[in-house]
Amino acid sequence: MKLHDLHSPKGATKPRKRVGRGISAGKGKTAGRGEKGQNKRSGGGKGPYFEGGQLPLVRRLPTLRGFTNRFRVEYQPVNVSLLAELFEAGAEITPDALAAARIIRPNGGPVVILGDGEINTAVHVKAQRFSASAREKIEAAGGTVEVVD
Repeated sequence: MKLHDLHSPKGATKPRKRVGRGISAGKGKTAGRGEKGQNKRSGGGKGPYFEGGQLPLVRRLPTLRGFTNRFRVEYQPVNVSLLAELFEAGAEITPDALAAARIIRPNGGPVVILGDGEINTAVHVKAQRFSASAREKIEAAGGTVEVVD
């Protein structure tokens, strides 16, 4: 079989309907558009917004107020209770280590360590941001906190 042997199965393709080519073609004169009116004209017809003169749905709904900050940074939260459960004393906890432990998504954005729960093991934590309570709890347990970019 060669490329020139390939063809569509019978009935898969139809020739284009050529309108406005005389009365014998069956689509002459008005070309299947009927007599006068809006839909006979080129570009005629009502748009998707039009609802017969009724106030359109998009105008009836309340508008969204405020704005969306394009520069907002979405952090991946991790609580200190999780750090205490999953890492032993003296461990170095980085965003990569958290991703390997499946606590956060890899390449899911910067990490913030939050202070929910208790931690009693001394660990070295590296993250993009720390809450004040998380920093306190980690340092009180004898660990260290390092902010990375």
